[in-house]
Amino acid sequence: MNKLAAALVGAAFLLRATTAVAALQAQPETGLPSHAAPAAGSPLSKVDIEQKLDGQLPLDAVFRDETGAAVRLGDLYGERPVLLAFVYYGCPMLCTLVLNGVVRVLNGVTLTPGKDFDVVAISINPDETPEMAANKKAVYLKEYHRKGTEAGWHFLTGEESEIRRATDAAGFKYVYDPASKEYAHASAIYVTTPEGRLARYFFGIEYPARDLKLALVEASKGKIGGLVDRILLFCFHYDPVTGKYSLMIMRLVRIAGVLTILGMAAAIILMTRRERKK
Repeated sequence: MNKLAAALVGAAFLLRATTAVAALQAQPETGLPSHAAPAAGSPLSKVDIEQKLDGQLPLDAVFRDETGAAVRLGDLYGERPVLLAFVYYGCPMLCTLVLNGVVRVLNGVTLTPGKDFDVVAISINPDETPEMAANKKAVYLKEYHRKGTEAGWHFLTGEESEIRRATDAAGFKYVYDPASKEYAHASAIYVTTPEGRLARYFFGIEYPARDLKLALVEASKGKIGGLVDRILLFCFHYDPVTGKYSLMIMRLVRIAGVLTILGMAAAIILMTRRERKK
């Protein structure tokens, strides 16, 4: 019976340790805002990103792709999730950082554009041309370290009215500054479902590879990714405030509890058999 007691003590210790680790991982990240909000009445006060989770993109909106061909937004949907970004190709700074961040994170994700999901960039500047879009696509395909994925990347331009329909649906609020002749806007990328619904928002210019992959798997309803990804989805949930996937402590504790009970039961059965043999 000493061995049985030792097994029970070990199982209880495992459960405590798992719970403690889960609690540590659940502690929220803290930080202070890096800048003050724009003054009321300033054009910059209109710049914002309003989360419209499960909102529908206008799939009938018409753009031109990098070859100059007319394309409905819905033509790029239907089969796979889409990673969407609103940028403009002549942007001197922020848009480049956003697209750089997209390429960096995708280089760290095992899912493949054109096979598991698509990447769509829409220019918010109606004066930009398909030639500019083609040049930008060439730059980022060169930076992406996976050949044969050209068909999964789409760089679009369009008329002001169609651009606004898409940005309004996504909650992407931007303004044109005549003084600098540039667009003021915030930075984010969006994971959208094959039906064109907004599933997840990722803010800033750096995106966690694990979170992006989980979002794409979730948006596909588990049709892409592997078993491990679906298990991780069960243990994590998306927090729209932080734009990140956080650990669901109670689920993890329940799983640990079930595993502990199964381990204890197996230990008891094994020791009982040994005692009977003796």
